[in-house]
Amino acid sequence: MSHPPVRQETAEFADLRAVVESGAVTTVMLAVPDMQGRLKGKRFHAAHFIDHVVSAGSDVCAYLFTTDAGMRPLDGFALTSAGTGWGDVGLLPDPGAVYQLGWLPRTALVFADAVGTDGQPLGVAPRQILRHQLARLAARGIRARVGLETEFLLGYDDRLDGTIRGGMRPVATGNLDYALDHPHVMTRFLEDLQECLAAAGRPPEAIKTESGAGQLEVTFRHGDPLQAADTHLLFKHAARTIAEQAALVANFMAAPATGMGSGCHIHLSLTTDDGVPLFAETEGKIPDRARHAVAGLLDVLPHLAPLYAPNPNSYKRFVPGTFAPTTFTWGRDNRTCAVRVVGHGENLHLEIRLPGADTNPYLALAATLAAVLAGLDHKSEPPPPYIGSAFDDPEAPPVPGSLDEALAAFASCPLPAADLLTPEVAAHYSTAARHELELHRTTVTDLDRHRGLATA
Repeated sequence: MSHPPVRQETAEFADLRAVVESGAVTTVMLAVPDMQGRLKGKRFHAAHFIDHVVSAGSDVCAYLFTTDAGMRPLDGFALTSAGTGWGDVGLLPDPGAVYQLGWLPRTALVFADAVGTDGQPLGVAPRQILRHQLARLAARGIRARVGLETEFLLGYDDRLDGTIRGGMRPVATGNLDYALDHPHVMTRFLEDLQECLAAAGRPPEAIKTESGAGQLEVTFRHGDPLQAADTHLLFKHAARTIAEQAALVANFMAAPATGMGSGCHIHLSLTTDDGVPLFAETEGKIPDRARHAVAGLLDVLPHLAPLYAPNPNSYKRFVPGTFAPTTFTWGRDNRTCAVRVVGHGENLHLEIRLPGADTNPYLALAATLAAVLAGLDHKSEPPPPYIGSAFDDPEAPPVPGSLDEALAAFASCPLPAADLLTPEVAAHYSTAARHELELHRTTVTDLDRHRGLATA
């Protein structure tokens, strides 16, 4: 394959060289997000990374972008398959995404961008999909600012054979929503998490306990969307590592238990290139571009669910009573809607409540921005804002009830894929969803066994 182009050492890599030469960093992890939003890559001796990988890059098997959660090598993708020999793609270290980790000793993590055999960015890689939407915004003189708010469950690691049976045993019981008195094990975990993320330069804005037993919510400040997605993966890596060190488990399922949902809400605002907010209200009136953005989200996100809700479990969260939306509606400070308008004046912004904790943040953000752009370009108008509970309103468009429904809507989007994503991306992630559905169709579950033993 063609090798990645040589890069010059930037100021960020010069700073990394300094801490490597001081001995403060001895290992560098070069990481790339896969389709599930997990960090994949290689560990390098720090000196070798500085002297060679910074300029020449590295490579990985292209199947990293075509596997499911179980890392099964799957066919049907244009990128790579058994028929093409499972070849490599290149990885270029991103000088703007260098982090010294606080949860692994003497270790730094550098995000990478994937490049194809022609040396061009890999179009189906999650980071590149988000970059594509950011470039579309930039061409219109617009910048997005994003803050992610993620819920997850913290439980004891009671696994004996590497699997969890019968659910998790949470570290806390009962509803501790907004509580400030927490069990010691939870307090210690939160202290370590805050300290480690701050050491990496990505401190959380706020952390709170949620209504589910052992459920937590972590919020990060508004900022650049790509950095927000990178930060989200750093946070999940830190949470899982710190939990494991304490014999705990951090669970990022969208529906970790029946009747419980964990979301990953996207807080979004837009500005001009020079920082003028486009959603700022005047005399309490929501501006035109905010309304157009809302309309785009309501029109397009019903067709992009496989990007922000990628698993069959994702759809078990969309039930009334879990604070997850069940209809494509919008409202002012209304948590029953898919799109919630939040804040006042220059701080007015949109909260998209559809993605769950299992979402790939790059894909969820790309879907969100593609929908917003459709609304802005077509100057779409939304229906009246919803007042009251939007759960199960028979007149409101429903959120897909399953990945099957979502995939059908993905294929029937009224706007061409090229206008929203790219045909390559649409085909790639449709194939991924079909593989996921087939696996779940043919897998016997604990529920099958439980009900079958009682009734068969």
